[in-house]
Amino acid sequence: MKHGSSTILVVDDEPSIADGLRMTLEGEGYSVRIAGSIKTALAAVSQSEVHGAIVDLRLPDGDGLALTRELRARDPLLEVLVITAYGSVRKAMEATKDAGAFHVLEKPFDPDEVVGLVKRAVEHRKLVAENSDLRRRLVEQVADSEILGRAPSIQRVLETVAAVADADASVLVVGESGTGKELIANALHERSRRAEGPWIKINCAALPKDLIESELFGHTKGAFTGATTEKVGLMEEAHGGSLLLDEITEMPTDLQAKLLRVLEDRVVRRLGGARSVPVDFRLISSTNRSAEVAVKEGRLRRDLYFRINTVTIQVPPLRDRRDDLPILVRAFLDRYSAKHARAVEDIEPEAYRRLLAYGWPGNVRELQHAIERAVLICRGRTIMLSDLPEAFQSASDEAEVGTAIAPSEVPSGSLEEIERASILKALDATRWNKQAAAALLGLRRPTLYSKMRKHGIPQRRP
Repeated sequence: MKHGSSTILVVDDEPSIADGLRMTLEGEGYSVRIAGSIKTALAAVSQSEVHGAIVDLRLPDGDGLALTRELRARDPLLEVLVITAYGSVRKAMEATKDAGAFHVLEKPFDPDEVVGLVKRAVEHRKLVAENSDLRRRLVEQVADSEILGRAPSIQRVLETVAAVADADASVLVVGESGTGKELIANALHERSRRAEGPWIKINCAALPKDLIESELFGHTKGAFTGATTEKVGLMEEAHGGSLLLDEITEMPTDLQAKLLRVLEDRVVRRLGGARSVPVDFRLISSTNRSAEVAVKEGRLRRDLYFRINTVTIQVPPLRDRRDDLPILVRAFLDRYSAKHARAVEDIEPEAYRRLLAYGWPGNVRELQHAIERAVLICRGRTIMLSDLPEAFQSASDEAEVGTAIAPSEVPSGSLEEIERASILKALDATRWNKQAAAALLGLRRPTLYSKMRKHGIPQRRP
């Protein structure tokens, strides 16, 4: 098996040993970089990525253990083999504990042993990287697929989603920017009978008006200037699945008439084409405007409005579901700490008070961005006021950061204290029914059990 994609750094000031290792490893298909000192080794890793390293314990400008620590600090996934002369084994063994070396090799060493250890080191690095990436993607996937909250307004939304997801009725999702309309649309598709089919999305506000029709309906070659190939439209691609028309009130009204015809006849004709193609998709639309106002203003055709809003789901703004702020803050703190591999665990009381008092005009999306930024900037385990966006740092009172509530209404205590109180409140409200309490909190039951253990809450009512 060749390993041409893997680069090994060999750091040894004895040319015979360095050249011998180079010949051995290159014979196995590895790419090898040679360095005779700590300085040249660090320069080498600064120029390009290496996937494994072999470091001599004694180097002309320092200690191989110090180099091992530095290499591991720069790339925690890098595995380092330390080589040492007879008589220095005890000191070299410190490398496996203190400096984080992968293995210690005693001179003279067997070339086959070196090859075997390098192979294991590179594979271990790859496995750890893959596991870390998988964990990150799973964290993102779980967080993105969950609609968190216990406020009555968001619970009504979830109940409606559960009730209509498996039907083929058209759904109109209405809400301010950043409230999570796409999460609602995702949930409708994922829980429907069409979940295994295509899930096609188009933002009507993001495309120039003259391109939306081509994107939706497709076109034949030569249908218009620049149409050099045939294109399948998104409505055809959505056949057997669901189609999301985001910001539908931004769609040109003449195109709305064509869309209505497709919804009624269930056939689509490409631009420039003569043949109609049957289509079968479930339509989900969304808008950050009032649909009724859009109809009055002439931005949305009345006949199309009646066709797309068999069910309307109104997603509440974050300011109307303030009880969910502690849940969302904790969820995003956990999410972005895991995503960016940061050991951030808490938020200082003053910073947390500002978060709870803020009006959040950008809704949940703005909260996500604020927490992610704070996690990235935070230098310790606790987010400080200085880690929050500038508006929070410079504010002398809540009014300056867009508060929607009075300071006296802001829950007191730390994030941990408020989270514990929220769990106890949910348990009391459900007579300590864990499944019901988890649903009320917007958590999975195993997550609730984990948080109860964390906060020292007994499994049974005291």
